[in-house]
Order: sequence, then C-alpha cells, then structure tokens
Amino acid sequence: MTDRALRYFLAVVRAGSVRAAAETLNVAASAVSRQIIDLEAQVGEALLERLPRGVVPTEAGRMVAEHAQRQADEATLLEDRLKRLRGVQQGTIRLRCGAGFLIDLVDNALADFAQAHPGIAYQIEGGTTDGILAAVAQGEADLGLAYNPPARPDVCGVVSARQPLLAILPKGHPLARASGPVPLRAFATEPAILLPPDHGVRQMLGRAEADGGFRLVPRLETGAFELHRRFVTAGMGIAFLPRFVVAAELQADQLAAVPLREPILSEASAHLVVRAGRRLPEAMGRLIGWLAERMVAFRPTPT
Repeated sequence: MTDRALRYFLAVVRAGSVRAAAETLNVAASAVSRQIIDLEAQVGEALLERLPRGVVPTEAGRMVAEHAQRQADEATLLEDRLKRLRGVQQGTIRLRCGAGFLIDLVDNALADFAQAHPGIAYQIEGGTTDGILAAVAQGEADLGLAYNPPARPDVCGVVSARQPLLAILPKGHPLARASGPVPLRAFATEPAILLPPDHGVRQMLGRAEADGGFRLVPRLETGAFELHRRFVTAGMGIAFLPRFVVAAELQADQLAAVPLREPILSEASAHLVVRAGRRLPEAMGRLIGWLAERMVAFRPTPT
C-alpha cells in the first residue's frame, strides 16, 4: 500500500465521495479512482460501498482507513520530532470547539500560549458536539472542546471538569438570591433565550422539560452566544448556559447565575478530547496542559 493510495483513500472516506475528495486533494477524480481500484486489488476486498449520493467504507474499508489514519498521525509525529531535532518549533494545531468555548479559549489560554510559542499556527472551527467528536475521531481535527459529549470508543477525553448548566439571570431577578438549586420549572413562564433545537444544551433542557411535564417560553432562539449575554444584560429575560460562557459578566457583577436542581443539568461537564490511541506531538501536549490550567471551563466550579 503506497502512501499516496492510503492518503487518497482516507480523503474519500472523510469526504464521502471520490469527486469531493479529488477537489480537496486538488487532483483529478480519475486519479483518485485509480488509486482506490489499485488499493482494493491489493487488499482483495471491496473497500467502498457505492451509494446513489456517494460512498461509505465497508468493514474492510474501515480497517484500512484506521490504518491510514495511524500512518498520517505517525508521519506528523515524526515531522514534529525532526523539527525539534533541528531546534525548530513550528506546526499547525487544528481545533474544533463549541461556540461557547471561543472567548474562554482565546482570551484565557490561546493568546498567552501563542506568545510563548510563536512558531505554532492554529486552525479553529466551530461545530456541534457530534461534529466535533467526528472530526477528532476521523483525524480532521487534533483537539476538540465539547460540552457534555456522549462517550465514543474512538475519542478519548484528556481533560474534563464539571460545568453545570445554570440559569443566567438579570441583576435584581427575584430568584438571583436563591439559597440553593432551583428547579427548571420555576422559569417555565419567564421569557428566555434558547439555543437552536439541534444544539446539545437545548436537547438537555428538552429532556428536563419532558421529565417535568412543562415547556420553557422562547422569546428568542439563536446560536450566537454574544446575543445570549446581551439578551440577559438588557433585562429581556433569562438564559441557560454553563458558567464559563459568561464568566467575565459574572465577575463584573453584570449578571447572576443560579444552579439548577435537575441532575441532567447539574452534572454536565466540559471536555477536551483527542483521538483514542493517538500519540501526540510535543506542541500539542503542551497546549493541552496550557488549556487545562488556564481555561475557565476546566476550573473547579464554585460551590
């Protein structure tokens, strides 16, 4: 199996079609198809199942894709070691993260890390929890920041911290001085800003609503976390977010935060994930330690 054939095959698996992979690789689709045909001949098994709208790997194809990904990881690790041998600290780290992590990531961790490691570049993309986990598992991202992600055998959590979902209230709200956790039902009649229905936080709230037999009242739905902060500070209603999303506003005493009683909300956590079994380059290992130490999302929550 040549490196080119494995690289082309992995691109096809990631893209879901030969044509899309060819565009990503900037080569002719016929060249990609030829490499796949040769690879299947060497393996003696069909590696792709052709569907009307693309391709998916067969069982043998998944095994070859895993091998190809390990090869790519090892090549990256070798390149990193050779650069360190030459005294060069360069490279690109690809991060996928939920939008709620972005301010915490840049302001509290990445800015200082970039100054300390000027040769490192970064690619940062947002995404849903499922998209973040898939990108890490498939080698499209090196690190992922996700809120309350489901367990996956191909993704490994390297840092985590309990980050309960809180009710974020305007200053002076009657429940802002509650002495303990408040049931979500207490906010059922209040105007709220909610994340879109496909967002993990909204789905957590939906399960709590279903269990309690009530519905929250959305005055505004948006995935823009800046609007959530402004909505509450303007006194328009309440939001439901983990503390790290509004840490600056809470510290400045612009908002109030109240814990919620439901276990599905109070036991949520923030996670930094990598692909299971991957050996990490030195720069990535340093960044993981830096994020764990500096990001608010990974600090113990106040009791």
